[in-house]
Amino acid sequence: MKQKEKDKKTIISKDQQILKCRDDKEPVVLSRVTEQKDNAEPFRLADGYKCSWLKRDDTVGPAKLRPRIEPWLTALFQSEHLALLVGSGLSHAVHHIATIETKKSLQGMGTIEFKHFDKEIKAEAKRSATATGREEGNFEDQIRVANELLRGLEIIPKIESFESNAVDLKIDLERILDDFAASILKGETELMTSRADYRENAFKYLVSFLMSFASRNGTRDRLQIFTTNYDRFIEAGAEVAGLHLLDRFVGSLTPFFRSSRLDIDMHYNPPGIRGEPRYLEGVARFTKLHGSIDWVDTWKSIRRIGLPFGAECIEPYLKAPGLEGVGSHQLMIYPNSAKDRETASYPYVDLFRDFAAAICRPNNTLISFGYSFGDEHINRVIEDMLTIPSTHLVVISHSDPLNRIMPMYDRLGRYSQISLLIGNHLGDFQTLVDNYLPKPAIDQTTFRMAELLKSRGAVEKIEDEVKVLQETQVGSKA
Repeated sequence: MKQKEKDKKTIISKDQQILKCRDDKEPVVLSRVTEQKDNAEPFRLADGYKCSWLKRDDTVGPAKLRPRIEPWLTALFQSEHLALLVGSGLSHAVHHIATIETKKSLQGMGTIEFKHFDKEIKAEAKRSATATGREEGNFEDQIRVANELLRGLEIIPKIESFESNAVDLKIDLERILDDFAASILKGETELMTSRADYRENAFKYLVSFLMSFASRNGTRDRLQIFTTNYDRFIEAGAEVAGLHLLDRFVGSLTPFFRSSRLDIDMHYNPPGIRGEPRYLEGVARFTKLHGSIDWVDTWKSIRRIGLPFGAECIEPYLKAPGLEGVGSHQLMIYPNSAKDRETASYPYVDLFRDFAAAICRPNNTLISFGYSFGDEHINRVIEDMLTIPSTHLVVISHSDPLNRIMPMYDRLGRYSQISLLIGNHLGDFQTLVDNYLPKPAIDQTTFRMAELLKSRGAVEKIEDEVKVLQETQVGSKA
């Protein structure tokens, strides 16, 4: 198994694509034949792999792959329940389109430097990351360890004099959180201040992407969007698209986070019909699993502040009545800086409860895009979901940077319930929207056209059979 996992990592790193959908018994690996961008069929079956629908020397491209991928995704998107899990890959893709001229990039989740206890924090972050199957610790691991260490130092002064250490670490932690919050806002600012045509193109793709999932029949359950991102790219795209997002926040000026989740929805009454409300189109449920840059912990509640998208800094928007004493240490970004287990679990315990309740049910399809499967608390829920035979997981990713996707696919063993689109072509954001995602519209005309063509095809087949029979009879008489 270890050798197999190593080979899978090599496959993705060599500009090859992994595709598994429909009746594929195992992943189909495609290798790139040429780097020429104008080549319409740049891929062929990789050496050592078999495929029932592609011959060894045949080449394929979007024109041949679309009839295989798009209908399959369209069918899955119309499952009774549909959920979308978005990772940092979406933010990086949208930001790349908007800043392609300046070649700017978003800050990743790499390690950071602490002025105090840096060696100890990095060592523990790496140990905990290794225990979960990741090779190195990241920013979130370090923040979690630093919070645990800070809490310990705050307890110790009751016995010994460790107060200065606690103060120094707290200042260090606040500085790092300030810098991280600034980097998130910097990414939003770069998107909004990019060249107009590039920015419009980025939002065009973002809107098409979101509406491909949100365009569901009114009789189906609402789309459930989950994201691990702290930024607000999804909210911005939904605003441009006119997509209404329903979350746990209640209020208008500074909404409050509510644990008592009611199944609030949006309906309308058709003209001339009373007492039979229908689902309003363009509505989705939205959950930010790791919190958000505009969530703050204040007055024993979680509130969403009015932070404009693309603001240069967050401090001016924290200077308001009711937000006294709120700083970067109160930002609800996972893992938060709460001081005890009860508050540390809030509000994330409610958010992950929503995630589990949404995907662990029959006839559900979960699509992950740009998620590297680096969070074990999320992976456990997905693994539980796949124990239900009627559920399905679709993994779409530009690459497998942590070497987690393919090993998890092999470990789960639920091959018939998993579809894969991995690689710098199949998982590319623009290529995906242009070629493989379903049409982003609630369009009954398409379905009527399909039925019409189907009926016409049957009629034409009968007419052809009659014509052949007549010709045969004429020939026999002669």
